[in-house]
Amino acid sequence: MATAAAAAGLAAAALALLPHPARAQEAPPPTVSSVDLARYAGSWYEISRLPNRFQKQCVSDTQAEYRLEKETVRVINRCRTADGKVDEIKGRAKVVPDSGNARLRVTFFWPIYGDYWVLALADDYSEALVGSPDRRYAWVLARTPQLPQARLDALMQRAKTLGFDTAAFVATPQTSPLPAGAAAPAVAAASAASAP
Repeated sequence: MATAAAAAGLAAAALALLPHPARAQEAPPPTVSSVDLARYAGSWYEISRLPNRFQKQCVSDTQAEYRLEKETVRVINRCRTADGKVDEIKGRAKVVPDSGNARLRVTFFWPIYGDYWVLALADDYSEALVGSPDRRYAWVLARTPQLPQARLDALMQRAKTLGFDTAAFVATPQTSPLPAGAAAPAVAAASAASAP
């Protein structure tokens, strides 16, 4: 659903680095039962997200790319900044044992890891809702730059059912989507962990 301090990515997004005290007593949301990481790999476009500090420089065209590499998932998050440049950050994710691959721990700045939970996933792997167990972070991701409104509404309803503040989500413009696997022409210095 993610770039150098942001995350141009979709997906991937997705990191709750510190527990949120107000949410600490709530039960975490359930994830999907399992994820086929080979099918999940590839490019995802961020359709909407809960605002976060590490994506503040991203104004549009946020996307994520996931690549399987043995026991880990390589994460490349990109977005376009206000000056039209592409911000990019690379990280890696590892699967949480016994989670059916639905829970991952992602790092862009080792040894700091954040949670990336797959909360909803289309049968054809065309759209997803990912987030953190404390509900501070969430992303709606899709394989295409736009998502039909009915599908977006369904994912937002799922997020609401899971206890996320859906009124706080912001849409991500996909005005000049970056080609899948494109190298960033300009890479900003990383300053914080990023995800989708």
